[in-house]
Amino acid sequence: MESTGYPPSMPSALLDALYAWLPVLEPRARRRRRTLALPFPAGWEEILQAEVPFWSRLSESRRARARPMIHAFVAEHRWVGAHGLEVSEEMQVVVAACAVRPVLNLGLEYYDHLSEIVLYAHDQLTVPEHGQGVLGLAHQHGVIVLSWPAVQEGLQSPTDGHDTALHEFVHLLDLADGSFDGAPPLRRAEDVGPWARTLAARFEAMREGSHTVLRDYAAHSPPEFFAVASEHFFERPAELRRAAPDLYAQLKRFYGWDPGRRAPTKVRR
Repeated sequence: MESTGYPPSMPSALLDALYAWLPVLEPRARRRRRTLALPFPAGWEEILQAEVPFWSRLSESRRARARPMIHAFVAEHRWVGAHGLEVSEEMQVVVAACAVRPVLNLGLEYYDHLSEIVLYAHDQLTVPEHGQGVLGLAHQHGVIVLSWPAVQEGLQSPTDGHDTALHEFVHLLDLADGSFDGAPPLRRAEDVGPWARTLAARFEAMREGSHTVLRDYAAHSPPEFFAVASEHFFERPAELRRAAPDLYAQLKRFYGWDPGRRAPTKVRR
């Protein structure tokens, strides 16, 4: 007999009634499955087409996979506007698309430690211990802080290798195992050695002055190297593949797809 996952003394209908009365008791995984099965909200496709340039560069199969994940991401988290910013549905959809891109083949479970997204109206933020000119921040306690203008600017230049939202969400992937160290939870145990050797070698070479296509901020620390390399992987994949094929291969294995491989164009007859 197939197990339903429910204790025998509490049938499914009773659990459904309990969760409807007090939704906070419903397990995250169950809420996520329910949201993933819902129709994609009306108007969201238009937002993605208009405000998220990388959306049209994805194959239709990837867009189909991303839509329910975007819906679930919006529904699962608390959204906060700071310094007078009112967070709109459009902002939520845009930020959710940015969040889903790196976990498209990893799964939303990589964000299970995230609870709150804070959006600021300012171009840059001043953050204690991080100084001025901060565009975004992934906090160890499950909060991500983003400058909304910086998110928009990063999206409107989709091939410059600099995307604020993508950068901060990659930091959250790094944090999924509990620490910022440039080593996210990898798919397989046998991937750990090659990942560590490749990224450490590339990071140290950059610190020693070797030429690289990555922007200089990657040399700040291993977590920043991972985040900046990921920005380049998604925004300038062909360049990174040519310049650092070993690094590209590790990122491709981790993310589970190749953004440098364009979907075939359909020919009209």
